[in-house]
Amino acid sequence: MAFLGAVLGAVAAFPLSFLGARNINRLGFLRLGVRRGYDVIRAFETLLLALIFIRAFGLGPLAGILAIAVSEVGTFAKLFSEAIENNSERPIEGVKAAGGSRLRQIRFGLLPQVNPVILSILLYNFESNVRSGTILGIVGAGGIGFLLSDRISAYRWDEAWSIIFLIVAMVYVIDALSGLIRARIIGGWTDAR
Repeated sequence: MAFLGAVLGAVAAFPLSFLGARNINRLGFLRLGVRRGYDVIRAFETLLLALIFIRAFGLGPLAGILAIAVSEVGTFAKLFSEAIENNSERPIEGVKAAGGSRLRQIRFGLLPQVNPVILSILLYNFESNVRSGTILGIVGAGGIGFLLSDRISAYRWDEAWSIIFLIVAMVYVIDALSGLIRARIIGGWTDAR
């Protein structure tokens, strides 16, 4: 649930982030409207979205995936657009001076600066979504939280504690793996510059 929700949220948020970035979208009214849209999406807590999607699609992981994805669209779009705004204009000007189109300026001047930040945001939110997925499962959105809730309500404490320890271990593993990915990929991007 956490992985699919994060991926779907990132795929939807990436193009929206360009519409909300001051240095890309010069139309103030459109940029302001898009940014207020981010705020509206972020106003709904993931748990509330899960209850809405459970009502719409029934119990199961689909509701949890959609709740995480919708919640992440607002968060990712806001953070991505801020990363796009906070970059150096020099590489973009270099591509422009070489005769690059606006699309090439974004592709070769902007994205190499923004990609490490976007990856870092994605990895952190994925780790956070693993923890959120547990709570979503307890309210019926599937996943390991549903199993945990079931074991607690059946007074099967040995199995409940095993699931809790498994969740803690998974958070540690995901944190360690995301650290390795960050070091390898972001280090590679930094070295390439």
